[in-house]
Amino acid sequence: MSIATLGKGSNGARAEVCMGYARGGRIPADVTSFVGRESELAEVHGLVRRARMITLVGPGGVGKTRLALRAARELRDAYADGVHLVELSGHSDAGLLANAVSEALGLPEQAGRPQIDAVVEHVAERELLLVLDTCEHLLDACALLADLLLPQAPRLTLLATSRQALDVPGEHILPVPPLTLPDRSGTGCEALTLFAQRAAAVVPGFTLTDANREQATALCRRLDGIPLAIELAAVRLRALPLEQLVARLTDTFALLDGGRMTTLPRHQTLRTTIGWSHELCSPEERLLWARLSVFAGSFDLAAAEAVCADAELPAGSVLEHLISLVDKSVVLRVGENGTRYRLLDTIREYGAEWLSSAGGGEAVRLRHIALYRSRLRHLVERFLTPEQLTLHRELAADQENLRAALGYAAEAGGGRPLALTAVMWAHWTLTGSPAEAVHWMRPALAADAGAPADRVATLVWYSAFQTALAAASDGTGAAEEAVRIADGLGDDGLRAAACAALGIARTYAGDARSGTALLRQADELARAYGDPLVLANTSLRLSIVHLHALRPDEALAACDRTMEVLGEGSPESFVQAYSLNVRGVAHMLRGELPEAGRALRRCAELHGQRDDVHGLANALSYLGWITVREGRHRRAAWLFGAAGAQWALVGQRILAGNRLQLRTHEYLVSAAREHLGEQRYVQLYAQGARLDLARAVEFVTGDADALPADQPPGAPRGASGGRTDALTRREREVAALVAQGLSNREIAQRLVISKRTADAHVEHILAKLGFSSRSEIAALVSRDGGLVSPPAGPNT
Repeated sequence: MSIATLGKGSNGARAEVCMGYARGGRIPADVTSFVGRESELAEVHGLVRRARMITLVGPGGVGKTRLALRAARELRDAYADGVHLVELSGHSDAGLLANAVSEALGLPEQAGRPQIDAVVEHVAERELLLVLDTCEHLLDACALLADLLLPQAPRLTLLATSRQALDVPGEHILPVPPLTLPDRSGTGCEALTLFAQRAAAVVPGFTLTDANREQATALCRRLDGIPLAIELAAVRLRALPLEQLVARLTDTFALLDGGRMTTLPRHQTLRTTIGWSHELCSPEERLLWARLSVFAGSFDLAAAEAVCADAELPAGSVLEHLISLVDKSVVLRVGENGTRYRLLDTIREYGAEWLSSAGGGEAVRLRHIALYRSRLRHLVERFLTPEQLTLHRELAADQENLRAALGYAAEAGGGRPLALTAVMWAHWTLTGSPAEAVHWMRPALAADAGAPADRVATLVWYSAFQTALAAASDGTGAAEEAVRIADGLGDDGLRAAACAALGIARTYAGDARSGTALLRQADELARAYGDPLVLANTSLRLSIVHLHALRPDEALAACDRTMEVLGEGSPESFVQAYSLNVRGVAHMLRGELPEAGRALRRCAELHGQRDDVHGLANALSYLGWITVREGRHRRAAWLFGAAGAQWALVGQRILAGNRLQLRTHEYLVSAAREHLGEQRYVQLYAQGARLDLARAVEFVTGDADALPADQPPGAPRGASGGRTDALTRREREVAALVAQGLSNREIAQRLVISKRTADAHVEHILAKLGFSSRSEIAALVSRDGGLVSPPAGPNT
């Protein structure tokens, strides 16, 4: 494998239920007790002090994940740039490993270079711990990743979990054994403690006594101290008393052990325990278990019903059997509200083997493809509506299943890959993932023709994503093919989309005249066709081409047409944000700074709703220009710092290296430096660069000459410089009343607001000014003046 291809355990084993399901690289918190492992935790602590690559190795279900996450939480304060979890169990494509790491680090896709390069650059100067969980199915890719990162990131530590070592230089292996078993007295062991705690959760009032200790000890010994096996067994106490549980378990092991002499004993014990749980399920529950194995990562109830139900397993019965599998600890409830479900890796593997042997797997996978195609199509159909963000976030939770569906479609062939990629553009667009889109679209286009309309749609968006990745020549070829097919079909909607894609590709390839002509043709076709989504996309692209050619009046006219399609007050995020970006720059070109500022602040707010780093970086840069011209140099320095940090995240030079815009940018930066002085400018720039995306958006939309109150570590307090001009009009009113000695309740009565709102205003004022007491506010008011006079009281 080349670098270019880079893109659960327990203790308990029920990691996601016990700790909550982690997203975005966060380390989940414990929900149930963590039993034992003191010596292993001490070893991990010792290893990270002298090694930078530690791999926890052991069979499935032994507790590797739980131990790694517990250690990571305890080590969090030792790493200045934090601890991040890369959960790999739902990833089957080694080519997307770099994308998985980027997601955990909160790093967006970077245009024009491999994502692995972005990861290397991001971690190179940072001090952080990266947990790679469940590496065994991506062993070579994970080893290559470690080989690449560790030499170039001297303050990076990797903590991996795997069923076998990665076998990379400098790797320290820590075998994770089962929990300690009872001694002859039947006391003082981790396995027995875990069983007692989980049994008490299942049977209220359960405790270990002299009467049942021997039986509990026998059960823990029979299960070899493997946490997952113990937890699965404890669940059965709902239906069986302990003595019967032990007897049935012993009989089952004797029956199932025979054919597994070549299997390692601990793997054999776990598989036998899972097999025992399987035998205790009804035929319908076993069937559902097998069919659920096609899901990667988590899934919701509607997905389970759509994919798993048929004449043999009616949809109306799926919920009942799913609840039963949750009760048996075969399926886990995950997510913040427990509305999603998940199988542990070892249990999913068992179900997949059962599905393969029982037959019917192909039909289940085809239903999986159909479900996610339907959901993607729904996002396309509702793209311009208030549902856009909600549907986008729901599909983001199904990211692993979308990738699985693409994999199943590639195996199935028959045009199914193109049927998915033709509608997945909306998801990839909203998540800002052009490189991943190209990764899937290229083989889909090469494999088969599929339906002509699906091929055109895929070619159109393949062209758009390649152009975004600075590969305009590849984008031009794809768009030209799309135009040829669309002309043959005689579909004006497809022709409009294809012409628009070709127009943008040619413009960015340097042929602005041809690009403009094609976009005008696309706009006419879209108007005749009448579909709002096609028309919005073509008019947006036409406005971009006009702006590219320095025609601000035509660009604004095209923006107006885009907003006519969206409707006044539209909550749509993507098209509107980029149209506002064009509008803001066009107003700047016409010297209309207030209008430009309003457009770009709203643009930044919409980009923030989708965590669109590239879009936000653009808006911040342009707002910095406006702010310099307004004479607000301190705010401009903060904006330039925040913009620089966002550009670094997407791996691009400021304003994507556009030479004409860079000259303007450098001129205005120099003006701010000269006004503030070099030392002050550098200090303010650094403060702005420390703003994360959410606080950068807060800073922009507030339009105040002060940073958000929640400043990053190390930022000086009182960033406003102790000036009341950092406050909003309402906050200045409140500050004046504080200076008069009024309590929060009296302020609320005077301003006719709730006391809670008054409390919040006072807290915001203190935070913005970097103060800790009301007396400091009063002193500033008396010194600074210029406050808005508060309204008169009712008796004056």
